[in-house]
Order: sequence, then structure tokens, then C-alpha cells
Amino acid sequence: MKFIRNVQLELARFRLRVLVASLVVLVCFGLVVARLVYLQVVRHADLRAQAENNRTAIVPIVPNRGLILDRNGIVLAANYSAYTLEITPSLVPDLAQTIDELALVVEVTPRDRKRFKKLREEGKSFESIPLRSRLTDEEVARFAAQRYRFPGVDIKARLFRNYPYGELASHVIGYIGRINAAEKEKLDESEDAANYRGTEYIGKLGVEQGFEAPLHGVTGVEAMETSAGGRATRRLSSQSSTPGHTIKLSIDIKLQKLIEDMYGERRGALVAIDPKTGEVLAFVSKPTFDPNLFVEGIDHESWQGLNESLDKPLLNRALRGTYPPGSTYKPFMALAALTTGKRSASTLINDPLFFMFGGRRFGSPENERGGIMDMHRAIVESSNVYFYSLANELGVDTMHDFMKPLGFGQITGIDIPGEVRGVLPSTDWKRSYYKRPEQQKWYAGETISLGIGQGYNSFTMLQLAQATAIVANHGIKHTPHLVLATQDTSTQLSVPVARQPPENLGYKPEHLDTIRRAMVGVTQVGTSRRVFAGAGYLSGGKTGTAQAVSLRKNEKYNAARMEERQRDHSLYIAFAPADDPRIALAVIVENAGFGSTSAAPIARRAFDYWLLGQYPNAADLALVSKGEVSAPIGQPLPAADVPWPRGSEPAVAVAAPASTPASASAPASTPR
Repeated sequence: MKFIRNVQLELARFRLRVLVASLVVLVCFGLVVARLVYLQVVRHADLRAQAENNRTAIVPIVPNRGLILDRNGIVLAANYSAYTLEITPSLVPDLAQTIDELALVVEVTPRDRKRFKKLREEGKSFESIPLRSRLTDEEVARFAAQRYRFPGVDIKARLFRNYPYGELASHVIGYIGRINAAEKEKLDESEDAANYRGTEYIGKLGVEQGFEAPLHGVTGVEAMETSAGGRATRRLSSQSSTPGHTIKLSIDIKLQKLIEDMYGERRGALVAIDPKTGEVLAFVSKPTFDPNLFVEGIDHESWQGLNESLDKPLLNRALRGTYPPGSTYKPFMALAALTTGKRSASTLINDPLFFMFGGRRFGSPENERGGIMDMHRAIVESSNVYFYSLANELGVDTMHDFMKPLGFGQITGIDIPGEVRGVLPSTDWKRSYYKRPEQQKWYAGETISLGIGQGYNSFTMLQLAQATAIVANHGIKHTPHLVLATQDTSTQLSVPVARQPPENLGYKPEHLDTIRRAMVGVTQVGTSRRVFAGAGYLSGGKTGTAQAVSLRKNEKYNAARMEERQRDHSLYIAFAPADDPRIALAVIVENAGFGSTSAAPIARRAFDYWLLGQYPNAADLALVSKGEVSAPIGQPLPAADVPWPRGSEPAVAVAAPASTPASASAPASTPR
């Protein structure tokens, strides 16, 4: 009986185990069925899309960058296609050894290695980084034959930016460069992030930066079917990219080159404006630099040479260089006197060649004649005493309030980034600028030097040129601009860039006539008469000499005893023709002395070119570039007959597709 009970007990246990196992199997089967229903019914659309994405790859098609032209259609920035040898560091086991072995197949210079190292430090390990660019057909063939030896290394067809005239107008045109980490982060957070997929270069300076969006174009896409290994097998669909717009500048590049040549090895800036429209005709900053150095990533030596040079070639002096205006400020001071009613044009001031104020003697140049001055003579002969006393009568805040609408110490709104404001002093400015209470107080003696464009006054040549254009244009103020229009590459439709409406500053015509007549007198009987002798037009102007460094009390300026970079700056403002101005300019030659010796001769020849179509002969040009001549010497040349230099061509220009998918490999003393 005991045996039978044990058998029955074991049988019951067995049946229980079978039941439990059956329930477990049933539950597991139910879970499998539920999972299959969830995957095949609930997530059907989602998983199908994922499978399709695994089968296809979306490749961005980077658009061709737009061209940049001068006002006459001369190409200043273009593109050319070439092959590059590129490495993806994350796919290369031994990077140094790979580069050494590649150097046996194609030429790899030390400069290429240094540039690659710099780009690698700025980029990411999974990005393709160029080691060599502009490979010849022979080099491409040699690498292709040994490609199997170099995993992670590829030949790609890319478009490169080219600036055919090198250093000419480089601060205006700007340059493009590889997108750095900070720029990439900013782009990724912008609304335009999708349009920059696959883009590796953007504008960094000048028009290239200011008009990045229209120059860039619209990125296209290409859907490719891929194998399990990720290789493209066939194209499924394609949406072509839209090339960037062509940008047409107001700059006349021939005038720009003439002015840059006239500077020679000297430093300075010049801005020439059409006073009737605000179009910038020339925008010169010297010295310049070659923007082609930045296109592929500048090497350390070149960057160091530019960045550490005492001449600061990377500084856009026309936009960011600030200087005391010297005596070029006097016509605007005179206009302030007339407008505020502090003085009439006929008010007489005695000029004994010095001005005493607060026990301090404010001097004048020894070559001034002095005597009784009305406003006209004070401007023509550049009387310091007249304007010392005027500044004292006006006061710093009245001068500030009058000069501000003229653009002094203000952002002009020109259409490239990087403009600085400079300093138009006032009592409020001094209180906000200085921290210590004893420094914040405005002293009456500080006002005196402001009247002759010294003291705290510090402006850009762009601001000075704009103010001159306003006076020339009967008080009508235009926003200066460098870009005239954008042109659609596909339709060739040109669209003018919208401008702010001109502003009438409300000066009385008779007051402006008084100032313009005095400025004409400067060129006829005044400080620039020798420079403009024999000119085929009548112009108005004003010379200026601005101190580069402060002198100690009672110290007399002596250029011969000073270091070259401590000598006075040479300035000139002008407009022409006097009766109907078509050009107004402001020019400075750093540390070059009197305005009539270095700055005014540049202005004279710029006017001759623009108004008469005349170009200085070689001998005259050589003397101007050294500040050794006033009026033109010899026979000027017809500007139309002067050959225009051919733009530099890239060393190798290998044909490539017009729009290349970003990841596709290539097939086979004193002011005057």
C-alpha cells in the first residue's frame, strides 16, 4: 500500500510539473506572438522606414559658391575644381607611418604636414582632412594604383576658392576658411543648419563673410542605395543644389589697384564714396595680405608672419583703424559754428600763432602766417588759433551733439562686419569710459585740442569719408555700401540690394556753401594748391596732420629725432568736381608728415583717374609711392590704355563635377 501511495504521489507531482511547464510554454508563446504583433502591426511603418534608411544613404550636394565681381564685371573671387588627397584619422591605424608612406607615392611637403596637423587639431577624428590639394593627373593615377595599401585615405574632387588678384582689395573681398568648432556649433543651432550639411568652408572676412548666405547657395541631396558594407551601389533620387548668387560690388578694382600702388610700402587707408548714392568706389587698407593663403588652411609660418608683423596687414585700417582727424576736422567745426550760431562766417579772430588757455600755450605750425582770420581764411590757411578758440566757445558736449549725425564716432552701417565706432568725446563718454572719479571729470583744457581734431577724437577713414560726402552732397546723408546687387546664377536675374533711404540733416544751404567754398580755396590758394595745380577740374579739400604720439609739455615736434612710427600722420579729405561732386574721399598715410606731402597727392591722382580717365606714368607713380612729389609730373597715360594685369591662375585646374556630393569619392607736432 505504501508503494502504491508513493506512485500516486509521484504521478501527481509529474502532472503538476507538466501543467506548470505547459503554462510557461503557453505564456512564452503568447509573448512571442504579442511581440510579433507589436513589431509587424504596431511598429510596421516605423521599422519599414528604418530598414529603408539602412538601405539608403542621404548625401548632401554642396552648392558652388557664388562669384564676386567689381562694378565693371571683373571677377574678384571665383572657384576652380581640383583633386585632394584626404585622410580620415579614425580609420588609419598609424597616422605618421601612413603619411610617410604616402610621401613616397605623391609629394607631401613639410608645409602640407603642418597644415594637416593644424586642421586635425581643429577638427574631429572621423572627419576627412586634406593632406594635399591640387594633385596632378599623374599623382592621382599613382595613388589609385596603390590605393589598397592605404585604408582611410581617399582622393576627392572638390571646388576651391580662388582670388585671382591675390592681395588686391583683400580686406574688402575677405576670404573663406574651414569651419571651426565654434562656428559649427553656431551653425548647428541656427535655422540654416540643414543647408550647411556637408559644407566645410564659410566666409571669414569682408564680403565673403557679410554675404555668406547668398554666396553659399542651397544644398542639394542625393539618395543612394547602399550595400550591407555601406558602399553605394546605385542612385535612387537626386535633388540638385542651387549655386550661390553672384555678388556685384560698387568697388572699381582698377581705381583700387591704382591707390594701393600709390601707397607702395607705406601704411594707411583710403575710402572713396559717390556722395550722391553712398556707393563705395575704393576701400583701401595698406598693407594687405593674400587671401589665397587661408583657403586650404593657413600654415603656421604664414600665420605667424601675418599676425606678428608690426605693420598689421590683417588689420582693416579703413574699417577698424581709428585716428585723430587733425585739421581735416576744421571744416566740420566751422559748420558747427554756423549751425549753432556761435559764429558767423565774417567773425574775425586774431591769430598770433599761439593760443593761451589756463596758463597753457597751445601752438601753431611755424609756417602759418597768422593775422586776422575770418572763417574762409581760417580753413584755407588752416589756422589752429581760430579753431582752438571756437572749440572753447562751443564746448565738448555741443561739439559731440553736432558731430554725431555726421557719423563721427558712430557705426556707419556699411554692409560688411567688423566696423568699430571710434571715439567722439563728451562728458558722458568720459564718465563711462574711466573708472576712477578723478579721471571722469572733464577739464576745460581738454576741449581746446578737440577743435583741431586732436585730443580724444579718434575716427575711422570710413567715418571721415562719409562726413565729407555729406558736406559735398548738400547735407544729404547716404549709408555707405559695398554691394550693388546680387545675381541669380540660374536665371541671371540681377536684384539691387535694398538700401536705407537718404537722410537730410537739415543744414542751411548758405552754410554748406560757405564750407565748400573754403575747401575749394584750400586747393586753389591754400595748403594743397601745389598738389592740384593744373588739374582739369575744380575740387574742394582739406589737409590734415595728426599726432601719432603725445608730446610732453613745451616739447617741440621734430620728425628727424623721432622713430618712424611716432611721426605725424598725413591726412586729406576732398570732393570733386566742386560744383557737382561725383567722388568724395578721406585718406591717411601713417607717419608720413604733412597732409599736403603724402595724402593729398594720392587724392589728386585718384580724382584724375575717376574724372578724367588719366593714369599716372611709371615715374610719377614711383615718386607718389614714396611721398616725393606733389602735382603729377610728365604726361599722364589714358587709363583705358593701361593694361589690366591678368589674374593669377591656380597651379592645377582638374575638371570636376559642377556640384560634387560632399562625401563622394572622385572617380579616376601739430595738426595741419
